[in-house]
Amino acid sequence: MISLNKAAHDLIDNAETVELLYDRDRMVMALRPTDDSSPHAYAVRNGSKRGPGQAVVSATAFTAHYGINTTDTRRWKPFMEDDMLCVNLTEEGTVITGNRTKTVEPSETVEATDGDAAEDPFESPAEDISDHALSTTPEY
Repeated sequence: MISLNKAAHDLIDNAETVELLYDRDRMVMALRPTDDSSPHAYAVRNGSKRGPGQAVVSATAFTAHYGINTTDTRRWKPFMEDDMLCVNLTEEGTVITGNRTKTVEPSETVEATDGDAAEDPFESPAEDISDHALSTTPEY
């Protein structure tokens, strides 16, 4: 699952559907807001029963297709690039052992797992988003 906390979801304008993209050369994964008419659109679901907050995207087929390791739940600091929320997977990321044992303060968060996607080249980051994070969560 790709999970985004409210602040990260706000960065992509609270999109209800996104395209999942991957640049193999740079090993950068991205979420780009789109509408549901896109052939590569994935629904963004509310991940919390207590109201607005965490948003999730099922990404199992996507991560399997590109060989993205989802063995452990990991969190990365994403960055914005050309209106896409991006994560550099060459960085190791922080292993997360459970919701109650987070090693970082609550902040903007993104998590990943599942789906097919089109490749898309990326350019230099448009802004530094050091407060945000991304994680991959294995599905059992």
